[in-house]
Amino acid sequence: MESMPERAAVGTLLRHVLELLDGDVAKVYDELGLPGYRPRFSPYVRALVADGPASIRELAGKVGVTHSAASQTVAQMTRSGLVAVEPGADARQRIVHLTPRARESLPVIEAEWAATEAAARGLDAELPMPLADLLTQTVLALRRKPFRQRIAESGLDVTPGE
Repeated sequence: MESMPERAAVGTLLRHVLELLDGDVAKVYDELGLPGYRPRFSPYVRALVADGPASIRELAGKVGVTHSAASQTVAQMTRSGLVAVEPGADARQRIVHLTPRARESLPVIEAEWAATEAAARGLDAELPMPLADLLTQTVLALRRKPFRQRIAESGLDVTPGE
């Protein structure tokens, strides 16, 4: 049996869950003939299909990640031939478009997304509460009171040394 991360190591547990989920989804993409397609690409593809070309900043907002994270993912997608990036009206702005290769792959991507949603519902049925609900509540709680503040309240002096 594979070992489990220590229960108190919440960050390690979260990374482990993400590795288990994303690793299997990536295997499915390989089996469906899309090697190198990463699960993190799908929210961007879906946003571009739904709303058309967008700036990296707009994509970051739609996907719910930082501009930096969106920029890194778009760079990976560009290298994979899934998106093309062109200058926007503002010289600092870059507009992201799906490539013909990405559009040809949409039926597979959409079928996998639907299957993943069904699999997630099955997983949720085994859990005390749906995983997405738990994670959403966790994000909201951390926005109300950041983890750093919670650490400081535990008694650890987190003021910078002098």
